[in-house]
Amino acid sequence: MASAPEILDELRRLRARVPQLTGALAAGVDGLVLAHDTPGVEPEVVAALTAAALGVAVRMADTTGQGDFRELLVRGRYGYVATYAAGESAVLTLLAQDRVNVGRLHLEGRRAGTRVGELVDAREAAARQSRAAPAEAPPKPPAKPPVRTPAKPPTVRTRTARGPATANARTTTES
Repeated sequence: MASAPEILDELRRLRARVPQLTGALAAGVDGLVLAHDTPGVEPEVVAALTAAALGVAVRMADTTGQGDFRELLVRGRYGYVATYAAGESAVLTLLAQDRVNVGRLHLEGRRAGTRVGELVDAREAAARQSRAAPAEAPPKPPAKPPVRTPAKPPTVRTRTARGPATANARTTTES
């Protein structure tokens, strides 16, 4: 299962491979930050704007018959903002200087987007599976063996000879 540190490690490796990157952010399509390495930039704001831009980009691709969203590139005076699909429910947004090799940016961004998507999708699949699986009943304590009380020693019965009849014994044979 992916955790934020695994995603953050991927973002840092990406920044090491493309030195002109000034920031990298993984976010859910809903605009919530999953992990970020964006010095000097508010990650929550970038994630929210990414979600808004993603909505427009998805609608544009769908309306024009271009298929599912793959990537979005915005070029400004001082650099680029590139957003890549990252699995089913996340996006990868990269901030780059204006002197970045755009081909290299796309190559590395697509690869990192795929990897981040795998991490996020695996985490979500595990979460769905844990919610769907019935909760295991707590283990029952081991059955206690029946309590055995020590057996009473058997009563030994002996017969004794009857002694002579007593004088005050009555018999009722008279009628």
